[in-house]
Amino acid sequence: MKTTVLNIEGMGCSGCVNTIENTLTALPGVKTVIANLEKGIAEVDFDEQEVKEEDFKKAVEEAGYTMTGIQG
Repeated sequence: MKTTVLNIEGMGCSGCVNTIENTLTALPGVKTVIANLEKGIAEVDFDEQEVKEEDFKKAVEEAGYTMTGIQG
C-alpha cells in the first residue's frame, strides 16, 4: 500500500471534493481518498500493483479538473 498526495486545481466547492473522491475511489486498487478543498489536494491510499499514478491524472482530467503534480 502506498500513499500519495495529488495537487488538484479547479475544486471550488464541496461538490467538487465529492467528485474528486468518487472519481479516484472508482479506480481499481484505490483504497481511500481524502480531498481537501482549501489546500487543493487529494490524499490517496492505493495498491501500486493495481493502479499507477498516471491513472490518477487521467481520471482527474476526465472529471474536469487539473492535476498539477504529485507530492510523494
